[in-house]
Amino acid sequence: MQRRQIFLLSPASCGGKRAALLFNDRAEFDIAKRVRSEEGAPLGEVFSFLSGLYFRGKITYARMFENPPPRRASGVHIITPTDGLCSPYVIVTLKDLERFAMVPIEAEESRYRWPLERDAKKLAEKIGSKCDVVLLGSVATGKYVDVLQPIFGDRLLFPQEFVGHGDMARGGILLQRAASGIELTYIPVSNPSRLGIRATKKARAEFDARLEANP
Repeated sequence: MQRRQIFLLSPASCGGKRAALLFNDRAEFDIAKRVRSEEGAPLGEVFSFLSGLYFRGKITYARMFENPPPRRASGVHIITPTDGLCSPYVIVTLKDLERFAMVPIEAEESRYRWPLERDAKKLAEKIGSKCDVVLLGSVATGKYVDVLQPIFGDRLLFPQEFVGHGDMARGGILLQRAASGIELTYIPVSNPSRLGIRATKKARAEFDARLEANP
């Protein structure tokens, strides 16, 4: 039986040049008009515009390979700077993007960390112990890993193919795999290889020791 898995997607930047286009009252393209309206637009669509290839790759791939426990939780969740974990279909407006842009995504930032911890703990209870959690986002720093790993433990995985590639390359890889139907290889975020060449011999030795103790 295929193991159950859900995906956590890192957010798009809400303070860059593409975000400025959405705040431009003269912008007439569809997503700009919708997000400026009272009705708003789906978060997944907005972040796909803000991030371009990378986020589009993440959400396309996640939708292709999600396999959540039935009737417990959805398979795709987006990390936000202030609102914890959100559905790609939640509606956002410019006010939401303004709020997102004001809070740095850092593990020490309580306005970001506390909502994420709250939602991650609820999600961990819903999915149970036999469902993997695949993080599609940066694992080279602690901004996601330091918050999520204590909650999900060794179930928190990331694509091995991400190591050594930048955001644009990752986006391309994700879109290619989604189109081909061939899934990436996942390894625990506790694996020191997530740090690439910066992984220390000490970290590798500690990881190997844990594997020997828990074969």
